[in-house]
Amino acid sequence: MAAIIAPSLVDLRDLRIDNALVLLDQAGTLSLPPLSESPTNYLQSLINGLCELSLRDPLTGLGNRRHFLSAMEREIDRVARSGEQALLLMLDIDHFKKVNDTYGHHGGDLILRSVAACLLDCVRPMDTVARFGGEEFAIILPNCQNAFGVLVAERIRESVAATVTTVAPSVDVQVTVSIGGAYAPQWVRSTTAIWTERADQQLYNAKTQGRNRVCQADQPDSIVTAEEKNLLFGHLSVSDPAWIQIPSSEASSNATEIVVDPNKLRGPRRKRRDPPAPDPKVSS
Repeated sequence: MAAIIAPSLVDLRDLRIDNALVLLDQAGTLSLPPLSESPTNYLQSLINGLCELSLRDPLTGLGNRRHFLSAMEREIDRVARSGEQALLLMLDIDHFKKVNDTYGHHGGDLILRSVAACLLDCVRPMDTVARFGGEEFAIILPNCQNAFGVLVAERIRESVAATVTTVAPSVDVQVTVSIGGAYAPQWVRSTTAIWTERADQQLYNAKTQGRNRVCQADQPDSIVTAEEKNLLFGHLSVSDPAWIQIPSSEASSNATEIVVDPNKLRGPRRKRRDPPAPDPKVSS
């Protein structure tokens, strides 16, 4: 039997952490504790800072795509368990290529930062705002009623349109955004791809209808009520997030189809009993 070797302590002098320290110093968002007090706390703070950097967009300071997809997964799981509403907004800056061509990439960067700050001013602390890619942003609004979602989206659109960004001396620029929104299906274990595709379709509708507008899909109606859901699935383990799933082929449909694994609904199988043999003493 192989001997168990105790883990050795790490000497920080043996680690190449110079580049990590430079990255954290450039970000300016983390203050490391003194190394002399606790090497363990110092190293843990360094790791935490790098993890935080990996989830942030360096230009706008918003969450990046990796962070946002992780937040979407958590929200999908919460909606499937609680049945609460959650809205996904996808936003795209209109004619952004023209902005870059006219004012250069520096001017484009200033516009992106300005729009990001505007989005943060329009949402709640509990909402998740991220730069999804390029000139596209995304927002998750948990526990968001249908009428409230429209109001938030319109407030964002109007606020961005009214914001003036100085991209050069005596050069002020205003941009607009198109917004598409979609709700996560209630009581259904959906996927990030399905939810994003539905919101992207609404964003496409906003673009084709003239830009600088909001298009939002209605909340999909759930086939099961809360009481029916409890009767059907109450005995299942709540730790299993896949007790209900929506098929990917139904992504574009507003109707929600419940797909239940019959193996999870069956009770323990009983042994089949053959019928008793006829008694020979009994005449026909």
